[in-house]
Amino acid sequence: MLQKLSIRNYALIDSVELELDKGLNIITGETGAGKSIMLGALSLILGQRAETKYFFNQDKKCIIEGFFHIEERMRPLFEDNEIDFQEEGILRREISKDGKSRAFINDTPVALSLMKQVGEKLIDIHSQHATLAVNDAGFQLEVVDTLADHQDLLLNYRSLFKDYKKKQQQLQAMQQAANEARSKQDYEQFLFSELEQAALKTGEQESLEAELELLNNAESIKRSLVNSYQLLSEQETAVLPMLKEVIVQLQSIEKFDPDYTALTERLRSALIELKDIAQETVGFEENIVFNPSRIEEINSRLDLIYSLQQKHRVNGIQELLVIQEQLSDNLSSLLNSDEQIERLNQEISAIRKQLEQQSDLLSGNRSKAIVTAENQVKEVLNQVGMPNARIQITQGKLEELNRDGIDAINLLFSANSGQAPAPVGKVASGGELSRLMLAIKSIMAKHTALPTLIFDEIDTGISGETALRVGNVIGDLEQNMQVVCITHLPQIAAKGDAHYFVYKQEEGERTTTGIRKLKPEERIQVIAEMLSGKTPGASALKNAQELLGMN
Repeated sequence: MLQKLSIRNYALIDSVELELDKGLNIITGETGAGKSIMLGALSLILGQRAETKYFFNQDKKCIIEGFFHIEERMRPLFEDNEIDFQEEGILRREISKDGKSRAFINDTPVALSLMKQVGEKLIDIHSQHATLAVNDAGFQLEVVDTLADHQDLLLNYRSLFKDYKKKQQQLQAMQQAANEARSKQDYEQFLFSELEQAALKTGEQESLEAELELLNNAESIKRSLVNSYQLLSEQETAVLPMLKEVIVQLQSIEKFDPDYTALTERLRSALIELKDIAQETVGFEENIVFNPSRIEEINSRLDLIYSLQQKHRVNGIQELLVIQEQLSDNLSSLLNSDEQIERLNQEISAIRKQLEQQSDLLSGNRSKAIVTAENQVKEVLNQVGMPNARIQITQGKLEELNRDGIDAINLLFSANSGQAPAPVGKVASGGELSRLMLAIKSIMAKHTALPTLIFDEIDTGISGETALRVGNVIGDLEQNMQVVCITHLPQIAAKGDAHYFVYKQEEGERTTTGIRKLKPEERIQVIAEMLSGKTPGASALKNAQELLGMN
């Protein structure tokens, strides 16, 4: 419930505070005084965009504050958004002179979208322009859903449908990625098979290149080894025989000096080492075999390795092995993606089945609610002076499920007997449209937890007895919620529990708008003026008293 509205520096308002009652609050005033300015300001704390051109003083910021009694049912919304929940809550909007806007809920800065979300659960503003909403298919469906009292089912369905659409998008993305991968699959499979068949091994290239170098130089290596052996053992001047002769010479003089013995021992060690070297040269030489077939085999293998390196633009086997592993992963991912796509398809099918079941429940509830809606709206239309008017709500089926189910709701209207129901916008006058919307809102109010409903001059096109009947219907709404009604009809104004008067006043060269709550005797004068003009006569005053029930 809106307890107080504080407006500073907005349009013609310098500073105004409006304290509202629980029941039916009436706002009237002079033409052009700015009755609807109040709603313009209120819309700012309900999340509407702001424009600095509507500032009263361009050098100051605009501040709009709404003080609300907030019901416990809204606590989860506050807690989910990390806002302190208070039963006496404040929504505040500040717009600086440079056009920057800030929104606050209970002094916590919030995004404008969140302020709008909270505001929509606190207040419903219904203006004469909003009567056009009755032509909107979404609003027509909302009417039926409200009377069907299946909000929990609808919320659950919408949550499920959101998940359904999300998974469909995931499926589409996965399928697209899989198709792109599949278009490269044959080529990647060829590359992988080629590398796999090559059976590359780490260090293989270096080993083969070294072996090939050895085989290509086999003859010169054998020749060098043979020459080395001959120089050590076979030639007349070979090293080993000469070394043996040196040892013999030293042995003959060992007895003269112990140092000679030491030299002899060192030469014997050298002799042994050189004999080993000579034997190894023989072994090496015997192992060197010129093998043209092996050379051809190695060249063929290296050609394959070089060709693969060139194809993949790398310089070594290790890099080729990395590429082979990547290709293997890609091919495995494609197989896995097929499995994931299949699982996701199964999940989507399961959700689809649930959606169809829930949409059937929604459809059944709506079918029952349609009968109730048609009867109750007809009853209220009779109360507001349209005894022959009726609505007809048709329920068709959409080609595909949407966020509200499978139903296509269409509201048709007939104002007179013998007139076939037709789309509202084609057959209803302004006055009829206003009363139809009032009838719909009045029955919706009995099924909604919305604390405050605001009517902004929806009494367009009606007067006299009809206005009185409309006033009765609006008055009845206060049993279910707080109602604020901006009106120009005395019959409606007289129904209020509290009456506020909007006025203009001149302050220097500026015109400002103010608002004040009327005392009982002031209400008589104001309603009398609404009946007959600025200087009402005795009959108008008496009529005003009768309307106010003061006789």
